[in-house]
Amino acid sequence: MRSFRRRGITGLLQNYEVGSYYDEMFDAGDGVRPGYRTLNENISRLSARELSQRKHAIERAFYRMGITFNVYDQGDEAMERILPFDIIPRVVQAREWERIERGLKQRTVALNLFIQDIYNDQKILKDGVIPRAILESSRSFLRECMGLRPPRDVWTHISGTDLIRHDDGEVYVLEDNLRCPSGVAYMIENRESMKRTFAELFNEMGVRPIYDYPMRLLQTLQSMSERESPRVVVLTPGVYNSAYFEHSFLARQMGVQLVEGKDLAIVDDYVQMRTTRGFERVDVIYRRIDDVFLDPRAFRPDSMLGVPGLFDVYRKGRVVLANAPGTGLADDKVLYAYVPRIIKYYLDEEIELPNVPTYVCEDQKDRDYVIENIDSLVVKAANEAGGYGMLIGPHASKQECDKFRDLVRANPRNYIAQPTLSLSRVPTLVDDPSRDEGVIEGRHVDLRPFILYGEDVHVVPGGLTRVALKKGSLVVNSSQGGGSKDTWVLLQ
Repeated sequence: MRSFRRRGITGLLQNYEVGSYYDEMFDAGDGVRPGYRTLNENISRLSARELSQRKHAIERAFYRMGITFNVYDQGDEAMERILPFDIIPRVVQAREWERIERGLKQRTVALNLFIQDIYNDQKILKDGVIPRAILESSRSFLRECMGLRPPRDVWTHISGTDLIRHDDGEVYVLEDNLRCPSGVAYMIENRESMKRTFAELFNEMGVRPIYDYPMRLLQTLQSMSERESPRVVVLTPGVYNSAYFEHSFLARQMGVQLVEGKDLAIVDDYVQMRTTRGFERVDVIYRRIDDVFLDPRAFRPDSMLGVPGLFDVYRKGRVVLANAPGTGLADDKVLYAYVPRIIKYYLDEEIELPNVPTYVCEDQKDRDYVIENIDSLVVKAANEAGGYGMLIGPHASKQECDKFRDLVRANPRNYIAQPTLSLSRVPTLVDDPSRDEGVIEGRHVDLRPFILYGEDVHVVPGGLTRVALKKGSLVVNSSQGGGSKDTWVLLQ
C-alpha cells in the first residue's frame, strides 16, 4: 500500500492508501488527478471532525425529509433507512464525460431499435445475429407485446446504465436498466445537500447542473402524447416499495399526481383517474411497476398492483406507458452479451463503451469454462438485480462455488459469468467507532448515469455514484449495504 505521508500531503489525506486498484483521485505516481486538485486543496483544510460533522448533518437532514428506502429482512419485515451518503464527491472531467455521453447515447438508440425490431419484424433473428432460442427463452420477452408500435417508436424513455472502471483505466458497461431504473431522486438530493455544504467549492470547480432533470423528465413524457396538454401520472406499487420515496419525489417535482393501481380505472375505453371531481382522463403513465404486474388480465392474474384492462387500452394507442412494456428484454444479462453485435447491426458502428467480457452459460464451451473456473469468476443470474442471485468466486467458499456449479448445470440459460473486475476506488469518509470522527479510506464504486429518450436522447451530466461501504467489498447495491456519492461532471 502506498501512503501519501512522504509526499508532503497534509490534512486528512496524508495517510490515505491508494493500494493496487485504480484510484479516481490519485494517479499511479501518487499525484492528484487534474479534476481533483481543487477538491484536494479544500479537503486538506478541514479536520476529520469537521468533515464528519458535515456528513452526519446531511444524513440527519435526509432522515427528517424522508429521503429513505425500505429494505426487508428474511421475515419480510420492512425497515426504513436512509441511503448511506459519503461527503467526498466523485469528479469526472469534461473530456471523459463527452466520451461517456457519446457511448450512452449510442447504446440507448441501438437497444431501442433492438426492442422495436424484436416485437415487430425480428430481422436480427432472421439474420442470425442473435440465436432465436436465447431470445424466446428470456423471462422478460413478452409475446403479448408482439406488433406494438409505441409513439415515436420509443420504448426506453428512461434508463440507467451501470458503468465501472477497471484497473486498466477503461470504463466498461456493467449492465443495462431499462424497466424501472431507480436512484435519480437520490442523485438530485445528494447534489442539493452538497451545494449547501460546499457552496464555494461547488462554484469554484465549475460543476455541470442536474437540477433540471424533473423538468426534462416531464417534457419527455409529454412529448409521447398527441394531446396538447397531456395529463401525466406516476404509477407506484405503494408505500411499501423500496423506491417509494423516489416515486413520490419525482411526482412532486414534476407537479403531477402519484397514483396506485386502485386510483385508476378503464372507463369508456380510456384510462381514468378517480378524483374528488369524478373521473379524469390520464394520457401518460410513468409506471414504476414491473411489466407483468401492470394488468392482471394481460399478464399475472394475481397482480393487485396494476389496472385491469390497461394493456388493451395501451395497445389501442389511448394511453402512453413509460417505459413501454417489454423493455425488460434488454435487461436480460444473457442478451447483454450481444449488445456489441446489436450496435453493429443497427448502427453499423463499433461500440463506444465496451461490455465486460461475458461467458454465456447456454453455450457448451462457455459453460465448461465457467464450471472449471468458477472460483475466479463473477456468476450472475440473468434476471436478478440488487446484488441478488450472484456469486463472486474469489470471495466465495467452496460450498458456495459448488452450489453455483449445480445451478449452472441445471439451468444454463439463466446464468452468465464474467471476470472479476476490480472496480475503481474513491476516497471515502468512513466512520471510526472508537472516535467521533471518521477516517478516509478507498472504497469501490460504480456509476449509474440516467438517460432520457423523447424527441432526442439526453444524458444527465453525472449520475448516482454507488459506493461499497464495506471494506474490500465489490457490491455497491443499497440493498447489500452500499451507499452513494454526488458525482461532479466539470464544465471544462
